Amino acid sequence: MLVQRRCFLARALAGAGLLTLSPQLALATPGLLISNVTGLYSVMVAKAVAPSAVEQLAQEVRQWPGQVAVGGGRFSMGGQIACAGGLHLDMRELRQLVWLDANARTVRVQAGMTWRDLQERIDPLGLAVTTMQSFANFTIGGSVAVNAHGRYVGNGPLGNSVRALQIVLADGAVVEATRRRNAALFRAAIGGYGALGVISEVELDLAQNVPMERSMASVALEDYPDYFLGTVRDDPDCILHNADLLPPLFDAPVAISWRATSKPLTETARLIARGQSYDMHQNAIFALTELPCGPELRTHVVNPLVLDKPAVVWRNHEASHDVAELEPRTRRISTYVLQEYFIPVRHLVAFVREMAGIIRQHGANVLNVSIRHSPADELSLLPWARQEVFSLVVYYKQRVHEKAHAQAGAWTRAMIDAALQYGGRYYLPYQLHATREQFLRAYPEVAQLRQLKQRLDPQGKFSNQLWSRYL
Repeated sequence: MLVQRRCFLARALAGAGLLTLSPQLALATPGLLISNVTGLYSVMVAKAVAPSAVEQLAQEVRQWPGQVAVGGGRFSMGGQIACAGGLHLDMRELRQLVWLDANARTVRVQAGMTWRDLQERIDPLGLAVTTMQSFANFTIGGSVAVNAHGRYVGNGPLGNSVRALQIVLADGAVVEATRRRNAALFRAAIGGYGALGVISEVELDLAQNVPMERSMASVALEDYPDYFLGTVRDDPDCILHNADLLPPLFDAPVAISWRATSKPLTETARLIARGQSYDMHQNAIFALTELPCGPELRTHVVNPLVLDKPAVVWRNHEASHDVAELEPRTRRISTYVLQEYFIPVRHLVAFVREMAGIIRQHGANVLNVSIRHSPADELSLLPWARQEVFSLVVYYKQRVHEKAHAQAGAWTRAMIDAALQYGGRYYLPYQLHATREQFLRAYPEVAQLRQLKQRLDPQGKFSNQLWSRYL
């Protein structure tokens, strides 16, 4: 009865968003519910541990008799961080700086360090992260495991800035992997979602921290590809770029660029202060998604208030945003979710037209779609950019009940079909709505991953809900 009560308590706390990632609670609670940021796809595991040393991590993997899954910031949204009845490795206690070479602009960190923690170590030296997500809360190892990207012009996925990885394999062996040493493992670990092992250390290239100036342009949808290719892609001063598409038509890109500048700063802080209140952000998002005039408010009030102001900031400042800006008041009724599609440049306009039709047809509550860009990924085993692509990040609000889940699945599968029709792919860190046939069409390289897993993890120790479904 005690175990049952503890399991019930874990479920109740997780459902209310009150269960934190305390290692003490995790270790003391048999049958722990592991939840991600959305509150969807929670998974009951047998045990959760938060190792604080690589040797302890390797020992936990070696001694655990069942399946093992890995989690960091828990920002993946479809059960990629846990397997039912397995061991959950919470990596956030492995967060130390291993070494830093400022002259060579390289750094090595433990995988549980967040980008924000790294920024605080490198900013005083005039250095910045080369490539990362738009928010700094993510762990570095988790970002590598999903081969994340951001708004960085010309950089492509995060893997391009990774120099080396330390990985714990299924037998507990700790190995080094680079482009030349254990190269197959290196390629498969970047964007491999923990299928072959646990990334325990990451070695990265760094960039120079410089002031940037924001500019904005409204561009017709049909003109946007030429606008980007002609004025953004090959501009050496352009560091960040994205374009926002707003409901209900999603046909009027608002292009936002950040370029290196020598102009005086409008914001002198080098990093965004931690622990701020984002009540106004949360209230604004609520209004934009719940009020009938939400889209008009975004277009005619919110965007002009934010984007019309001159802005010159440090590169690190713009890269230090906190996901709390997007956190709702509560996730008991609704949650905010992402999905993403990678479309060949020549097909962008046609895909956007079809995407907008699918969103309207299904009544999806999409706040915005952000367009980014990536050159072809020639490194990772499961590339989301087989060729030069525009990525479209769909940010939407979803109710948490089963009917809403089913509705989201229906329009997501329609979006995936459209992406595949235009030679594109979809991103894997999100809800597991894709059919197995859709997954195999999008990522035929998974056959090579299976072969490598048979050699390195023949018992299938490493898994999660993603790989249980598709691998």
